[in-house]
Amino acid sequence: MTRLGRDVSGNTIALAAAAMIPLAGLIGGGVDMSRLYLTKTRLQQACDAGALAGRKAMGPGSWTTDGTTSSQARANELFAVNFKEGAYGTGALSKDFTEDSGTVSGTASVAVPMTIMRIFGMTARTLTVNCTAKMEIPNTDVMFVLDVTGSMNCVAGDAGCSNNGNVPAAGAKILGLKSAVKCFYEALLKVNTPEVCGSDPTGTSYTQTAQIRIGFVPYSIAVNVGKLLPNTYLADQWDYQSRVANVETVYAWTLGTESGKSAWSSWSPTSMPSSFNTASGFSGWSTSSSNVTINGNTYARQRSDRTSSNCTGLNTLSGSSSTLVARTDVAGNTSSGLSDTSNNPPVHPANSQTLTYTDTEPHTVTGYRYRWKSVNGTNSCWLERGSGSYDKTRTQTSTRPINWTTYENTFQNWTYRQVTHDVSGLKAGEASWNNSVALPLATTNGPTVKLSGSSSNTTLAYVANTNVAWNGCIEERQTVKNSDGDPSDEWSPIPTAAYDMNIDLVPSAGVAGSHWGPLLPNAVWGRYWSGNTTSDVTTTSNLNRNYYTYCGTEAKKLQTWYTPASFVSYVDSLHAEGNTYHDIGMIWGARFISPTGIFASDNAATSTGGAIQRHIIFMTDGDTMSYNDDYNAYGISWWDRRQTTYAPSNYSGTNSHTARIVNAHLAGLCTAIKNKNITLWVISYGGGINEETEARLQACATNGKYFSASDTPALIAQFKQIASEIAQLRLTS
Repeated sequence: MTRLGRDVSGNTIALAAAAMIPLAGLIGGGVDMSRLYLTKTRLQQACDAGALAGRKAMGPGSWTTDGTTSSQARANELFAVNFKEGAYGTGALSKDFTEDSGTVSGTASVAVPMTIMRIFGMTARTLTVNCTAKMEIPNTDVMFVLDVTGSMNCVAGDAGCSNNGNVPAAGAKILGLKSAVKCFYEALLKVNTPEVCGSDPTGTSYTQTAQIRIGFVPYSIAVNVGKLLPNTYLADQWDYQSRVANVETVYAWTLGTESGKSAWSSWSPTSMPSSFNTASGFSGWSTSSSNVTINGNTYARQRSDRTSSNCTGLNTLSGSSSTLVARTDVAGNTSSGLSDTSNNPPVHPANSQTLTYTDTEPHTVTGYRYRWKSVNGTNSCWLERGSGSYDKTRTQTSTRPINWTTYENTFQNWTYRQVTHDVSGLKAGEASWNNSVALPLATTNGPTVKLSGSSSNTTLAYVANTNVAWNGCIEERQTVKNSDGDPSDEWSPIPTAAYDMNIDLVPSAGVAGSHWGPLLPNAVWGRYWSGNTTSDVTTTSNLNRNYYTYCGTEAKKLQTWYTPASFVSYVDSLHAEGNTYHDIGMIWGARFISPTGIFASDNAATSTGGAIQRHIIFMTDGDTMSYNDDYNAYGISWWDRRQTTYAPSNYSGTNSHTARIVNAHLAGLCTAIKNKNITLWVISYGGGINEETEARLQACATNGKYFSASDTPALIAQFKQIASEIAQLRLTS
């Protein structure tokens, strides 16, 4: 026994046998734990994939559960692709996906049977994972560049619509645009508005952490952006097709005290005029029943004792050439009259006036004669009567001084031409602006006087300032003029001297031509539209304006709209009018969103230094439409000629000189914007555009970002689709 106790032969076998039990536990635990870890990892991946697929299928809409294309079906499908029934020897599998406030939540459980650990009584373990997926966007800037021209007041597809007023037709495109923009807002921010978009969110304010800013540039013939700029960005003086007053010095006269009056002259004529010695002017009267007393003598009205041969022999009044038998001369009341016999009216610098007083004594002469004639059927020698008048006059003279008053700078007339006006009065300091500027474009009445050379009263006029209203639209800065009639080859790349197309150039006193000017319709006249229309016109008349212009709703810089009321109010304020100049809308959309331009301090990064994703959404309902008498951002094309060295053609459409410049500008701008890493979405709305325009719009858009919507439902769907594509799916758990 002692030997046996000291004998160690075969101990290894016993020890090994004893060690098998704990060794089996260690190995089995490692194998089964590896299976559990692998299974849970794959189960989590499948859950995540399902939640992500379901949220993506949901898009900007609602969670759906029916059918193979529903959100829930897509979630289950992607889960199954990533974790199949029985994978890794698993047993019962369960999964469920639900949605709440735009967040998709999932849970999955699977039983994992044990292998080696089964010998220790561990038969299975159940694994459970959770996952969520919600639509979030990064810090995002979205600038809407919206066509609000007159055709937007028409119904989509109505090619014959000519409504260019600001009252939209029922179902007009402008109304559809407003709806689509509100639905975009709902889809992007998950905030409900009064607009019925379908699957509307329930949130009343934005609750996510990413910064989302939205801005607007409504455009037509111009853009209303001026009052969003600092005072230093607009010039103090600007050239307009306007008018300038011509003034002169005039002299008005009054008369001083009369002196040196002379004595009356003798009456003239001194005797009765010889013309009253005949009876040639007699009207005649005769009766047979009475006599007539003349100068104390009695005369029978009928002389029956006379014959036709000796009747006129009775007319023997001395000195009357035997034509009258009697005559009376009666003097009436005298009256005095005054006449100015020299310097009437006075002509400057005459210094005195001679006055002549004329005293008049009227005389009435009655003459009588006999003449053989028939009266009431009786031939006899009858007495006739006739009368006449003459004046006797006498005169005296005097003098009085002429007093002159000088009036300088009195208004004479207007010359209509290009005028440089001082517009600095619009600047109220920093980024504050006045709504009008006083310009010398009116007249005011002065005193009423008699001017040199005139006896009539004249009311003098003086040049006066009038307050010219400014709504905020601007005229563009320096451009490059086209000289060959074909601008298509001049804007790719954009010329260095074309400051109007430079997205980032900040106006500076050291860069001539880099400032903008205010668009002032009430300071502008187009003169006339025939002959040499660039000539000056001088007239006292107030000419017709002879141009068309429109200044629409003020643009909005990028800002947060985390509650919907102000956003909806602004969108509802948009109204349509004017012709179509795409380039002016696009350039200002780019300026407002650029991180390196005039708003770099606001746009480069978020307030916490976060990066920003940038998008421009450019929507138009058709072709460029321009006229050379439009007062647009480049003045009036026909007269100002800031874009051409020649007279631009006077018709509308895509073939006009101005339209070709707009289209060339647009192409160059689209390239420049995309080169700044800004996603450019382009939407054609309403259908019916020509192939050339559609190709131009497609080329403008970032690759794959061009859409076409024929009606309002399609526009709303595409705006919601854009919101969905701007958003990014992020997983949270």
